[in-house]
Amino acid sequence: MKIEAVSSIDSVPATAWDSCANPSGNPFNPFISHAFLSALEKSGSAVRKTGWLGRHLVVKDDAEAIVGVAPAYLKTHSYGEYVFDHAWADAFERAGGDYYPKLQVAVPFTPATGPRLLAATPEIKATLLTGLRQLAAQTEASSVHITFLPEDDWRQFGAAPWLRRTDTQFHWFNQAYGSFDDFLADLSSRKRKNIRKEREAVHAAGISLEWVTGRDITETHWDHFFEFYMDTGSRKWGSPYLTRRFFSLIGESMADHVLLVFARRAGRIIAGALNFIGSDALYGRNWGAIEQHANLHFEACYYQAIDFAIARKLARVEAGAQGPHKLARGYLPKTTHSLHYLAHPGLARAVADYLEHERQAVAEDQSALAEHAPFRNAVEDDF
Repeated sequence: MKIEAVSSIDSVPATAWDSCANPSGNPFNPFISHAFLSALEKSGSAVRKTGWLGRHLVVKDDAEAIVGVAPAYLKTHSYGEYVFDHAWADAFERAGGDYYPKLQVAVPFTPATGPRLLAATPEIKATLLTGLRQLAAQTEASSVHITFLPEDDWRQFGAAPWLRRTDTQFHWFNQAYGSFDDFLADLSSRKRKNIRKEREAVHAAGISLEWVTGRDITETHWDHFFEFYMDTGSRKWGSPYLTRRFFSLIGESMADHVLLVFARRAGRIIAGALNFIGSDALYGRNWGAIEQHANLHFEACYYQAIDFAIARKLARVEAGAQGPHKLARGYLPKTTHSLHYLAHPGLARAVADYLEHERQAVAEDQSALAEHAPFRNAVEDDF
């Protein structure tokens, strides 16, 4: 098989990429689709200027057919990844090393689990892993980081020289609920009453919620959402990652996989949440508001997502990175996985030791969180 790296996702035909990323019969993941990754590049969101230089790996067979791909970027910083290695970079550079550039196998700005080694067989995935290490050597990258990959791949390929890392997100799981009230009935009395109180407070403020998806999404909707996105992004991290054009591009190419939740008060749109729709999951991504109201964030981002997942019979809602406050709202801890290759033996040994302790801490933290899950148990006094 032949391995090559390309600087733009558009160097690979969309049909060839998507046949590897989302083959027929597999659950559809919107973030690894050619349309999503292309929008990031065409919009200027994930490009050399922003520190995301495309180095996507392509594997071809003897007949020159594309049989495997991986979204990869040569990076000059560690922002927009949600798996944090700043401490590793600082330590290595204090010791006289150059941590950047590094090779990142990921969907930029998107902390959602999905395939990263996009191939049908373990053999081709192993070829991609070999190619990534070769590419790191050729580009003088210090390391390779494969983030938010499926647990099966993490377990199968997480052997030396690859190092395993874990973290925690919070996901909501649909137990064949017919309505939001069915979901509430599974919760403890106190949690159930608290959620009802939060939702009632939003409606008491004169706020209504609406869903917009598919061909109903207009450029005016994107104008509103981008205003919210810029406000939140500027307050949180000072430099929002996504450009206005990105939203237009996904509106053109994958509107059927987009859900916008808008909040209105006195006829004016005051807040919005962006979600992506997979075949079995709803992925919450971005949120913003120009008016601040108690519990509006919970309603627009968490409860509306649950309502939509129930209506569409989706198996789960993935509500993005971090956030233990999601636990009280029915979102349970879920382990996320990443693999890391560090070329320098000394750095690799130090990180391996750190990750061993970190994995244990993550597991212990999840056990503690599970004890505070909001769901009823058989001996609960429901008064």
